[in-house]
Amino acid sequence: MLNLLNIVLMAQPQEGQNPLMSFLPLVLIVVVFYFFMIRPQMKRQKELKKFREELKKGDKVVTTGGIYGKIVELHETTIIMEVEDKSRLKVDKVAVIKDMSDVAQK
Repeated sequence: MLNLLNIVLMAQPQEGQNPLMSFLPLVLIVVVFYFFMIRPQMKRQKELKKFREELKKGDKVVTTGGIYGKIVELHETTIIMEVEDKSRLKVDKVAVIKDMSDVAQK
């Protein structure tokens, strides 16, 4: 926090210094935030959207609530998934976060 404060204070234009160079640290902070936080998050969101669009009957999935199940029916915005003991749950596609086919079988 103290380093960020020093950078902001250094951004004040001083005599004989180019005003554009005084904003360079702030521009660098924005660029670092973009490449290390915003861009990877956007990439993850695209991958998750693609995963949800490619869901098919018989896929084993996990919901955001931690419920494991197998897809029985697909609708436009919802899925019907079968959980243990042949119980069926209607779940929104947005709640599906992970495919369990890549998890090693024990």
